[in-house]
Amino acid sequence: MSAAPAAANTPAIEVKNLVKTFGAFYALRNISLQIASGECVTIFGPNGAGKTTFMRILAAISRPTGGEIFIDGQPLRDATLAHHRRLGVIGHQSFLYDDLTAAENLLFYAKLYDVPRPSQRVQEVLVEVGLRERAGDRVRAFSRGMQQRLTIARAMLHQPSLLFLDEPYTGLDQHAASMLTSWLRKLRSEQRTILLITHDLEQGLALADRLVIFLRGQLAWEKSTRGLDPSTLRQVYFDLVAGPAPNHRGQP
Repeated sequence: MSAAPAAANTPAIEVKNLVKTFGAFYALRNISLQIASGECVTIFGPNGAGKTTFMRILAAISRPTGGEIFIDGQPLRDATLAHHRRLGVIGHQSFLYDDLTAAENLLFYAKLYDVPRPSQRVQEVLVEVGLRERAGDRVRAFSRGMQQRLTIARAMLHQPSLLFLDEPYTGLDQHAASMLTSWLRKLRSEQRTILLITHDLEQGLALADRLVIFLRGQLAWEKSTRGLDPSTLRQVYFDLVAGPAPNHRGQP
């Protein structure tokens, strides 16, 4: 069940001067970014750059220290269950319950998201991620890759209009990774809004409309993928990571 699209010309996501501190440490410093409805944006950056913190704030899992965030024109601070129902998240936490079976986990979320015909929908997504034969097994018996497949099923269950994916390919075998890529391409064709974090430069480039690089809690660079080749992207990325603290954006 997806939410109604944003009004024309209203960004799906708008972030203004976002700040997140942990004590005296700035995890995010004055991040400003707009993501259009139906756009796929990939975020790159080394470990500790603030990527996951940024996504957790957008998903309303963590609170910002300062700045403003708007989702489809509505302040994120007013987030309700409706916000979570239009959002699909794949992150470092699976949000699965180990003592429940695969099907029971998905049925729980189907009811939470008010998914029509929940039992039928659960069976559909289990087939899509190749877990139909393991529907009755408890999650604690699953391998890391199988848990990641089920996490993907949970994220796609309610057909969200916003997708936040933090290193979603971690732990996936080749078949599951191919399935995830096909799913993301399908979502892009449906004009759903996607924010993807990955360390794989070529993969992130292939999937996105626009690229962003975070460095030391700042937005260091952003550019459309149009006409951008992998070798140029690699050079830009490694020059930034090896260089001084960022003070520019959009300049290769």
